[in-house]
Amino acid sequence: MDAAPSTATYDPTLVLLKVEEAARRLQIGRTTCFALIRNGELESLLVGGLRRVPADAPAAYLARRRAERQAA
Repeated sequence: MDAAPSTATYDPTLVLLKVEEAARRLQIGRTTCFALIRNGELESLLVGGLRRVPADAPAAYLARRRAERQAA
């Protein structure tokens, strides 16, 4: 029996991520990811009626957090 493909597989060709995919990359919950988006901490945009996160946004969020921590 073949195993289903892993939903946690990293695909470097993606330009936009679903919120759930961005949350998985950040290893946080979906609700927390939506809170970061709502607070403007994690970049996102609407495509049609769908919320999407640019693929480089999770890394940019982490870089900002690290810089803030080092500056403190």
